[in-house]
Formats: sequence, C-alpha cells, structure tokens
Amino acid sequence: MSAPTQRAAAAASPFLQVHFRSMREQLDTAKLGLWLFLASELLFFGGLFVAYSVFRANHPDTFLYAHHFLDWRMGALNTSVLIASSLTAAWSVRSAQLGRQAELRLLLLATLVLSSMFLVVKYFEYSHKLHNGVFWGAAYQPSQEMLAALPAALRAAPPPTNLGTFFSIYFLMTGLHGIHVLIGMGLYLWLIRRAGRGDFGPGYYVPVDAVALYWHLVDMIWIFLFPLFYLM
Repeated sequence: MSAPTQRAAAAASPFLQVHFRSMREQLDTAKLGLWLFLASELLFFGGLFVAYSVFRANHPDTFLYAHHFLDWRMGALNTSVLIASSLTAAWSVRSAQLGRQAELRLLLLATLVLSSMFLVVKYFEYSHKLHNGVFWGAAYQPSQEMLAALPAALRAAPPPTNLGTFFSIYFLMTGLHGIHVLIGMGLYLWLIRRAGRGDFGPGYYVPVDAVALYWHLVDMIWIFLFPLFYLM
C-alpha cells in the first residue's frame, strides 16, 4: 500500500482516540507506555533472578542435585514452542501492517495454539512432580519413584539440605512466568476476536504490535529460566 493510501486509511480510522492528533502519535504513545510497562516487568523478574543468584551462590550443591528432578527434554520442548510463537507473533505484526487479514488471523491463532502447548507441557511437568511429593518448602517429600530416577552417584550420597527452598524458587519463578503466559493467551484471544471483525490494517495495528512486544518479553524470560533451572 502506498504512503498516501496509508495516510488516508489512518485519517479515516475510527480507532484514533480524541486526545491524539494522528495515528502515528497514538502508536508512539502506546509504544512508550508499553516499554515502561515492560521495564517494570524486567525489574520485577530481575529481583527474582537476584534471589536465585544469591541462593545458588550460597548453596551450589543444592542446585546441582535438584536440577536432576527436572526433565530438560520438556524444558527444551517448551523453549522451542515459545521461540516458534515469537516468530508467529512478529509475523502477525507484519501481516497487520500490510493488511493481510486472512494471514493475520492465521498467525494470531498459531501464536495462541503454541502458547497453549507450552502450558500443556507445563501441566504434565508440574503434575508429575506434585504427584510424587516434590513440593516447595517444608512440604518437599519426594517419593521413592522420584529418588530412584536420580543418577546412581546422587542416590549413593546424602541429599543436601534446602531442597525444599530450591523448589520454592522453582515453582515461584516458573509459576509467575506461567501466569504471564495465561495473560498473553487472553490477549491473543482478544486480538483474534478483533481481527475477525477486520479491525486491524495498515492504519491501525497498535494492539497487535503491543501484544507481540509483551509476548517477546514472556519468551525472553523463559530463555533465561530454562538453562538456569534445567541445565545448570
């Protein structure tokens, strides 16, 4: 679409709020607000990563032992799923900018399906641990089945203390991340509904862009969580 056509589409857009003079100004303001929100999210998770670092520095043996309770293959699968969802999210923004409605709806739906897959994998991972007594804090009482799955060298050595604290940090950080995934799924459902009405196009794609930025942050946090808990 040519630049004059885009300007005409923007000027005629019913989504231009009264306190903005142009769609460009509205887009820039929305992006500034979103970046401030994302910065606050980074500070929030940054505090949790600091807590993780302090506890790990003081109890390295606990982390080396406890990560054997986590299935790195499920973590790797979820990492692949989220990377793919970031691709479809970024692609959906481009589709909205170009006014490709069918492609936009397909990509939004693909992002939602991939995010659902992440939570399904997480459900199986959580349920397996909880059914075998791998809880947080003082409730940590692993079953014999879980202990038997550990490497022989670990089974022969006395388990370190504070394992319950490790799983408190694990469930807290991955659980909060999961809540952010749920919020993202709700946002993508909202986008799919609006895309079905044909709300988005070259003159108005702020919500698609903003939700994609949020989704990239959610993916980036998992990129750090995966190696810290599953591989190290």
